[in-house]
Amino acid sequence: MKKETILISGGTGYIGSHTSVALVEAGYDIVIIDNFSNSDAGALDGVKKILGRDVTFEECDTCDKVALRKVFERHQFNTVIHFAAYKAVGESVDEPLKYYQNNLVSFMNIVEMMKEFNRPNILFSSSATVYGDAEDLPVTEQTPRQPSTSPYGNTKQIAEDILRDCCHAYAGLYGIALRYFNPIGAHPSALIGELPRGVPNNLLPYVTQTAAGIRECLSIFGNDYDTPDGTCLRDYIDIVDLAKAHVAAVDRMTEHKMEEKYEIFNVGTGSPVSVLELITRFEAVNDLKLPYKYVGRRAGDIPAIWADTSRANAVLGWKAERTLDETLRSAWAWEKHLRNL
Repeated sequence: MKKETILISGGTGYIGSHTSVALVEAGYDIVIIDNFSNSDAGALDGVKKILGRDVTFEECDTCDKVALRKVFERHQFNTVIHFAAYKAVGESVDEPLKYYQNNLVSFMNIVEMMKEFNRPNILFSSSATVYGDAEDLPVTEQTPRQPSTSPYGNTKQIAEDILRDCCHAYAGLYGIALRYFNPIGAHPSALIGELPRGVPNNLLPYVTQTAAGIRECLSIFGNDYDTPDGTCLRDYIDIVDLAKAHVAAVDRMTEHKMEEKYEIFNVGTGSPVSVLELITRFEAVNDLKLPYKYVGRRAGDIPAIWADTSRANAVLGWKAERTLDETLRSAWAWEKHLRNL
């Protein structure tokens, strides 16, 4: 039996493009919408090359309700995955209004259209930032959320609340929020991967750009944290594993297996890795030496966070499978593909 169609907003972004591939490989049809404000049309070509087929794409800004309504009129689907959002923590501190406007209006438009057209399932792209600097580690889905250290993180908390409240208020609406930890790596084909605009905010693209000679030196923000080597601890989740978590969540929705109208799942590996460890592992698996230096702590960074993933493992039947070494090799292969190295 052919599986149904899924609408993917922000489907040409880093996580969206990998999830698009995983959904089609799992038998779903997809409709991708994006306005390329934070992504590149090349990602769409990469998705098509990997799949060996065309995919339905419409250029659409989810903040534009008139344009979004036309997408809903043209396409039949019961499930949306909402990725479309701005995501730079530092920029959100400097430009809060831009982040609240874009991230919340786009999401409310999606929820409103789902309600108006009686489409039931919303899968929301949330983040471990909602936990803030948690007292007890690892964090479970029951760990209390902390006040966010950035407008970006706050938009994730507010959107979770919007989804929860709407699912409880409207009879036909169901929601799942996936709280991602730190997505890294690239598709094994090296045809899609993380494509930061300008100076990367995330560690691994900065590492790969330093390896490619684009950045002179890698800065490690702080080596005086209360962690084994003094650098921050994070839960780095492979992008292909993360994409498969979306497929598992979509399966749960489309197969009517949800136990509550609104559910939350942590998506990580459950294993903390330090910033320094990630850099030295990258060097080892790719046979490279990187110039790096320690600089002061970065505002908003927390010392440590990692996931308890037992709920996703048991309920979604999903777990992270790719090794850190595989992921770090894939990230370098993608950077080399980008730079024709």
